[in-house]
Amino acid sequence: MLERSRLCAAVLGRLAGLALALAACACAAPETAVAPPAQPAPPALSAAQLAAQRQAEQEKLGVEARALLAQAETDVQRARAKRALWLKAWEDLLAARQAVAASEFDKAIAHARSASELAQLGLEQLAYPAVK
Repeated sequence: MLERSRLCAAVLGRLAGLALALAACACAAPETAVAPPAQPAPPALSAAQLAAQRQAEQEKLGVEARALLAQAETDVQRARAKRALWLKAWEDLLAARQAVAASEFDKAIAHARSASELAQLGLEQLAYPAVK
């Protein structure tokens, strides 16, 4: 019986040592990268839905282009009334009008912003003396 208890103690001692060694190895092992859960792909849009989405974006750009064109018209008229209109502002205004008429809203937005900015600069120039 004494031998059995020694044998059990030896086996239990070794098992405890193995468990401790396994725990140490588990802590030292590099972490495996956990992939984030995959998000479901958005449903594919039909051709009609894509066309409707593009049409909505074009309408949105058209509204913005027309609003910027109206602002540029106002700024140019103000600069013209005070005789501070620059030629480039007038040219950009004409280009913006043509672009809106041709439904090229990106170009219209760029030209209208430029015309408005140049008209504002022409008005600001009036604050400076004409000659030194």
